[in-house]
Amino acid sequence: MAAGSSNYWEDLRKQARQLENELDLKLVSFSKLCTSYSGTTTRDGRRDRYSSDTTPLLNGSSQDRMFETMAVEIEQLLAKLTGVNDKMAEYTSTPGVTSLNAALMHTLQRHRDILQDYTHEFNKTKANFIAIREREDLLGSVRKDIESYKSGSGVNNRRTELFLKEHEHLRNSDRLIEDTISIAMATKENVTSQRGMLKTIQSKVNSLANRFPAINSLVQRINLRKRRDTLILGGVIGICTILLLLYAFH
Repeated sequence: MAAGSSNYWEDLRKQARQLENELDLKLVSFSKLCTSYSGTTTRDGRRDRYSSDTTPLLNGSSQDRMFETMAVEIEQLLAKLTGVNDKMAEYTSTPGVTSLNAALMHTLQRHRDILQDYTHEFNKTKANFIAIREREDLLGSVRKDIESYKSGSGVNNRRTELFLKEHEHLRNSDRLIEDTISIAMATKENVTSQRGMLKTIQSKVNSLANRFPAINSLVQRINLRKRRDTLILGGVIGICTILLLLYAFH
């Protein structure tokens, strides 16, 4: 029975680690898709004649479809990982595993923290993408209004030229903001990766400490004996010093 329970717990841990690895890869691709979202094409896939000469790899509609597909896949993976964590929580409440409850709860909490981090990162990236898309929709609508006005009136007056220049300035500002966001996202990915490595190292150290409690006891005994020897040596030196002083003054 104990062996079966242990195998069940290990199966749940394997499932959790597999889902976490899949989520990590999906979130990296999802973040790259969101940061590479380009407004150089209009919502119907036509080339923006005010943009640069560089053609984006995907037009707006293709990126939207890919965004929706990846978002659904990540949400499904998060739901599966949540289900596995719930099963692990139920297992820790089983009466037969009370003696190992502390170690199991530590492992369960680590998986819950990872799930919470992935959920927060997904929601934040998704919100950023939606905000960029809405801004591009607004700029596209303004651009269409300008083109409609120019084609309808047939007059390229000074006021329209000024408006177009202001619009171009706004687009340049948006590009600078997007570049800054991309740098921040890359920095966040590096920090997240480093945090994952530190958590793994901490987990391994805790595991070693739990497996070999005799090592901690041996180290404590060595420290106590060393401290005792130091006190004895200090006492002997003090007594010898006092005897030498008494002998010198008598």
